[in-house]
Amino acid sequence: MAEIAHDFFPLIRVYKDGRIERLMGEGLVPAESDPETGVQIKDIEIDPKINLSARLYLPKNLDPVHKIPLLVYFHGGGFVIESASSPTYHKHLSMVATEAKVVIVSVNYRLAPEYPLPIAYEDSWRALKWVGSHAKGDGNEPWLKHHADFNRVYFGGDSAGGNIAHNITIRVGSEKLEGMKLNGIFLACPFFWGKDLIDGEGENLGAKNYVEKLWLFVNPNSSGLDDPLINPEKDPKLCSLGCEKVLVYVAGKDPLRYRGFYYKEALENSKWRGTVEVVEIKDEEHVFHLFSPTAENSRAMLRKLVSFFNQSKA
Repeated sequence: MAEIAHDFFPLIRVYKDGRIERLMGEGLVPAESDPETGVQIKDIEIDPKINLSARLYLPKNLDPVHKIPLLVYFHGGGFVIESASSPTYHKHLSMVATEAKVVIVSVNYRLAPEYPLPIAYEDSWRALKWVGSHAKGDGNEPWLKHHADFNRVYFGGDSAGGNIAHNITIRVGSEKLEGMKLNGIFLACPFFWGKDLIDGEGENLGAKNYVEKLWLFVNPNSSGLDDPLINPEKDPKLCSLGCEKVLVYVAGKDPLRYRGFYYKEALENSKWRGTVEVVEIKDEEHVFHLFSPTAENSRAMLRKLVSFFNQSKA
């Protein structure tokens, strides 16, 4: 029997002979219109040389004159599993597209350990630059050219994808995005932590141990849990987060919940000039909305997102 080198159940196992076994997140949904919502879906290549792609969602019954907000989404999965084509995201993002009337670009970045961090961040930034190329009509994707309002751009992500959304927004604050205005970001159960325990984290030391080992596995050159990439409070650039508003969802049964509240505190203490709101769903688990997208708590989140994405008018 092959010996295990790294065991991150229920996500991934790596064996000493080099074999990688992903334990979930391997399923694929074809890029076809969603029959329940009528949302059109298609996959596009951004950079075939590095296998960088995205899945696009376009709601039905659009006004050909008035453009709609654009959501750039980063999937979760601990940086090691899932994809933009995963069943985990198909229903949720189809519902977001149709209810909030937004165009969605779901980025299919490369995964660790084959492609350790910072590759996921670099892929996401490259995808964002590709999206931005359409702001002045240079890109060749008609859904973005004809329907996306580049003055109403949002980022979103869950878990590791929330981490990516935050870190890409930090980069937007320092490098800017020509032709695009990033209004806000939505982070669901974001993957943040830190070296020093806060609030109730001491009640679950197993969670800290798991997060720390996983973080160093996906980012082997990291300094550890006080790396600004996983602990935003340690980032000197936090005050220049490149958007005006942040919405964070945390789940009451999720060990990461304390970091969601701490993120709000860190942002407010950093002299960042935007507004941040944290919504806690008491009796739910990590990324609950992805596994039960039609449940009442998930629908309440969806209603909140509809408002969040449509507060700023062109």
